[in-house]
Amino acid sequence: MPTLYYAPGACSLAPHIVLEWIGAPYEAVRVRHGSEELLAVNPAGAVPTLREDDGWLLTQCAAILDYLANKHPEARLSGGDTPRARAEAHRWSAFLTSDVHAAFWPVFMPFRYTTNESEAARRAVVEAGHKLVAKPFDLLNRHLDGREHILDGGLSVIDAYAFPMIRWARKMLPGGLAPYPHVQALHDRLADDPAVRAVLAREAGK
Repeated sequence: MPTLYYAPGACSLAPHIVLEWIGAPYEAVRVRHGSEELLAVNPAGAVPTLREDDGWLLTQCAAILDYLANKHPEARLSGGDTPRARAEAHRWSAFLTSDVHAAFWPVFMPFRYTTNESEAARRAVVEAGHKLVAKPFDLLNRHLDGREHILDGGLSVIDAYAFPMIRWARKMLPGGLAPYPHVQALHDRLADDPAVRAVLAREAGK
């Protein structure tokens, strides 16, 4: 069965949720970023990393999610099979990777973005990061108006991909998700999903 290497709080939460939705046997292994255990599997020392039975390794969250959706069509998590539906899934996956995830880096690691080591400089970078995050969240919020899921095809790997980033915003943005009620509604629907609750409990060590 496949093995997922994950770290709590990371975007590896997304494939962890998808594997639970699929319902096929898998193993989830908790690791630390850059740990020897993880480096032995993925030289980049990053999560998520997926290992198949034959030893084949796949990294990068978007690629893993796309692979799982195609490997398990019976789970109906791809968002649809038409060329346009597949394009929409790829569009939103790219949006989450490039526009949303990347916007959080100044918030997570502000000293990567300034040579000034003062606390004031760090705060300025974090505040700039908040503004970077706000723009794609505003777009996502407007897109979700009147929708239960990101894709027209219903619950999909794209919802799972968005979920950890929504949790980051809820925790780290001034005002949390208050400016984004439709994003908050998606968060609440996913957080109430039994499989999501099970994964969150597992990652919390409960």
